[in-house]
Amino acid sequence: MEFIPVENGFKLLVAGQEIICHNEKTPWIYAGKGQASFDMHHGNFKIKEEVQEKIALTDFSIEEESSPDIKGTLVTFSRKGLYSVTVLFTVEEGRAVIKFVSNQDGINRLWLRLQADKEERIYGCGEQFSYFDLRGRNFPLWVAEQGVGRNKQTLATFMADTQAKAGGDYYSTYFPQPTFISSKKYYCHVEDTAYMDFDFSHESYHELQIWNVPKNIVIEAADTYIDLVGKLTNLLGRQPELPDWIYDGVWIGMQGGTETVLSKLEHALSKGLKVSGIWAQDWEGKRITSFGKRLMWNWVWNKELYPGLDEEIKKLKARGIRFLGYINPYLAIEGHLYIEASEKGYIVKNQEGKDYLIDCGEFYSGIVDLTNPTAFEWYKKVIKVNMIEFGLAGWMADFGEYLPTDAVLYNGISAELMHNAWPALWARVNREAVEESGKLNEVTFFMRSGYTGSQKYSTMTWAGDQNVDWSLDDGLASVIPAALSLGMTGFGLHSSDIGGYTTLYDIKRTKELFMRWAEFGAFTPLMRTHEGNRPDDNWQFDSDDETLAHFAKMSRVYTTLSPYIKAAVKENSSHGVPVMRPLFMHYESSKAYELKYEYLFGRDLLVAPVIEPEKTEWTVYLPEDEWIHLWTGKEYGAGEANIDAPLGYPPVFYRKSSAYAELFKEVAKV
Repeated sequence: MEFIPVENGFKLLVAGQEIICHNEKTPWIYAGKGQASFDMHHGNFKIKEEVQEKIALTDFSIEEESSPDIKGTLVTFSRKGLYSVTVLFTVEEGRAVIKFVSNQDGINRLWLRLQADKEERIYGCGEQFSYFDLRGRNFPLWVAEQGVGRNKQTLATFMADTQAKAGGDYYSTYFPQPTFISSKKYYCHVEDTAYMDFDFSHESYHELQIWNVPKNIVIEAADTYIDLVGKLTNLLGRQPELPDWIYDGVWIGMQGGTETVLSKLEHALSKGLKVSGIWAQDWEGKRITSFGKRLMWNWVWNKELYPGLDEEIKKLKARGIRFLGYINPYLAIEGHLYIEASEKGYIVKNQEGKDYLIDCGEFYSGIVDLTNPTAFEWYKKVIKVNMIEFGLAGWMADFGEYLPTDAVLYNGISAELMHNAWPALWARVNREAVEESGKLNEVTFFMRSGYTGSQKYSTMTWAGDQNVDWSLDDGLASVIPAALSLGMTGFGLHSSDIGGYTTLYDIKRTKELFMRWAEFGAFTPLMRTHEGNRPDDNWQFDSDDETLAHFAKMSRVYTTLSPYIKAAVKENSSHGVPVMRPLFMHYESSKAYELKYEYLFGRDLLVAPVIEPEKTEWTVYLPEDEWIHLWTGKEYGAGEANIDAPLGYPPVFYRKSSAYAELFKEVAKV
């Protein structure tokens, strides 16, 4: 890092890149005050802000080092006696760090401007579904339901907004994070949990709005994207390798009780489906609401719905098939776990000191206060005893978005500041339960919500509740930029509900959609289906023999690829390189920077899923290399290629020079 005084200002360079240019005409820091209101409805938030002041802190003074412990340049910013913020520009463990060491005058808003280039591209900010390159737009960073539709121009979003306050927007996401990677090959990470809005719409600067004075901003550069994501994950943490059994087949999402699940399993196996797990989200019981099939939210085996499950789990495991369940951080008020937690004072409180009960859609729940160390340990024990010791090999660790900002927490910290931190805290509960049980190599869990810290605790993400349709912002296509953006934020293991989840407003999963989503799923770290919120309205993996045969083929593709996928997952664990990665990570070109619906699966496979209905041909961009079409063995060079892509033959290519070329030839024969 270089701090360079210039006339009436200074510049800050990191690895030769100009990050900050401060002077009277173009100040880098603004400070002020604001007041916000948060209206939460089923995890969706309507946020309004009144900015009371925003003042450019143009005056600055470079202070002498006051202590031998201080290494770097200490600068106080102010404006004619109004406001004062002291910042230390320093280097820690090889990283440039901007430390905010003093905040006066009740400042609760900062706006920071970093230098930008017209041709620069920006990636990351957590899991972004509508855009991969974030340049040209602003992105509020707040953990929330992603919303239904996610495009204000569509009928589905309009209906969700007007009927249930549930419509999303292009920026709404379960897993935001104040971290971005620039095509100038540096990352910027803000260490704070406040609401933020990163605005990349200006030609000459990026403006980071933070509803707090953060602890630090960390910036680090590298020569390559591979090295850069490695440095980022050195900072944030990495996911462990997945248990070996995962690669033996798909996880079939089924529900309805022991007899139903086992019957469906045997039928699927008879048709050649490779199965590594049964995922039964209703293992603890179900309820029916107007939204569809929901769960009881009382995390213990439901013996009425699943009689004999304890013994069936053992039998299934002996056959190489695991059983997985479901949990979230909330307790339905009619369950015995809520009653116990409430009596012990383990539930988040409201302003009157009573349990804060949240409306979860025709039933109410309490939130376990994970900031209470005793409650944290109690909930961890629930997972250890009721799930791991019972025999579950994994689970969906759902939700994490529903912490109201007016809640009162045990640790005394404002719920507005704890809201974004909650998903990582929830991930930590699950991770510690698994590790303390000595089962990290056997048991796994997957989450949809996240924030800074999720990288080092969560073992897998899934993309959440997509619509069961072809929409770009909330259907099959949206999962691809979601995986790529999350990979550029330091989380490299991503999956999705094969077929999507949300059925509303006459949106129903079709046979073709399921089959195309299954093709995509075969080239992700994990294949898992979901029946959706209204199973009877949706096409399922076993709705007819043709679909089941297609799914069985894709499961064989996945299992045949297992040595390659394992190697890619290991690379993510050891070096932070995401399993699903953008083409420009290895092939830098203007075209590669533009793509958001193609990706590299590991180093050697290029995947371009068919994301539109009734298509049997597809156009694929191939970067500079020698490529082999997976299914025909035909060789292609760089450029665009129009290829046949009937059902069962998704557009996939491999590098001719790949060490896995012989394995890929075997895949083509399944």
